Amino acid sequence: MIDPRRLRILRAVADHRTVTAAAAALYLTPSAVSQQLAALEQETGHTLLIRSGRGVALTAAGEILLGHAHAVHAELERAEAELARYAGGAEGDVTVAAFATGIAEVLAPAVARLADEHPGIRVRVRDAEGDASLPMVLDGEADLALAVEYRGAPSADDRRLSRVPLYAEPFDAVLHGGHPLAGGERVELAALADDDWIGPYPGNPCHDVMVLACELAGFQPRQIHSSDDFRAVAALAGAGAGVALVPRSALRGIAVKDAVVLPVSGQAATRRVFAAVRRGAETHPLFRPVLDALTTAALKL
Repeated sequence: MIDPRRLRILRAVADHRTVTAAAAALYLTPSAVSQQLAALEQETGHTLLIRSGRGVALTAAGEILLGHAHAVHAELERAEAELARYAGGAEGDVTVAAFATGIAEVLAPAVARLADEHPGIRVRVRDAEGDASLPMVLDGEADLALAVEYRGAPSADDRRLSRVPLYAEPFDAVLHGGHPLAGGERVELAALADDDWIGPYPGNPCHDVMVLACELAGFQPRQIHSSDDFRAVAALAGAGAGVALVPRSALRGIAVKDAVVLPVSGQAATRRVFAAVRRGAETHPLFRPVLDALTTAALKL
């Protein structure tokens, strides 16, 4: 008989690719994780992991078992949701991991709506970059994620997660008021190929969007200045330090001194935002109202 608790360890190792990282996510020691994996291999009679570079990779047997692990955990989430509905309970804490602009644009209005319509649900907000919130949900550190599409993100059909699309927004160009192209109504990205650029650090999903948009326009951006704070990015653009692409909503309420904001011609860079929960938990009586409130708030953008 396979111990389902060991399947959770297998999933963590598959997600994090090293025993050490998986152990940290599970609040276990690496030796404990290794022992549980060895026991799982003994239970199944198959080698499940092999060394791969500095980490580990799943064998063919490990991949088969991982697929079943996803299904088992989704059923356990559904069982918890059904029991919670049976208990009549839309009362308790829900932890939501979200990026700063998403908090301001949709999560804060959703919290206000929930306070009126579901006063028993207490939302706990955790600020997390767009690429950090999904691992927090998968590791059990958060119940819901407000996330953005990024390179390497779990796909829409990932068996571990259930996703709800919320909104998509374009990126606008931010230029110094004295820039030769500042007087136009729109700007072509290709026309900025020779400029210095300001943008988020690599790893930030918005950095991926900026680089991909520039690549599609035929050039690699020469990023000179880096900040994950769009206020700082806009201020540097206003100071003439370079040009930038910034999500439209991130510029709301920011005094862009000495800078102009222009839409981008052609196929604009876009940030796609969605909510996610562990698969099977989407009908939980605590989580469903939060997802619905987020959807309602997003429709008003």
